[in-house]
Amino acid sequence: MRQWTAEERIRQSQLIKNWQPWKQSTGPKTPEGKVAVSRNGYKGGLQRQLKRLSKMLKEQKQLLQALR
Repeated sequence: MRQWTAEERIRQSQLIKNWQPWKQSTGPKTPEGKVAVSRNGYKGGLQRQLKRLSKMLKEQKQLLQALR
């Protein structure tokens, strides 16, 4: 990993402030790109629910076996 000196950090900070890359960012332009970006925050909620359901079913099966 690169080790920045204090002078390099200051110089890089000034370059970025002058460059202002955040003003050039336009985001997706095509409908396909917009759909793809809209799912960036998706964490796969269904997968978690299925894992939880599977765990509950295993526990239920163990309890039923213990009762028999």
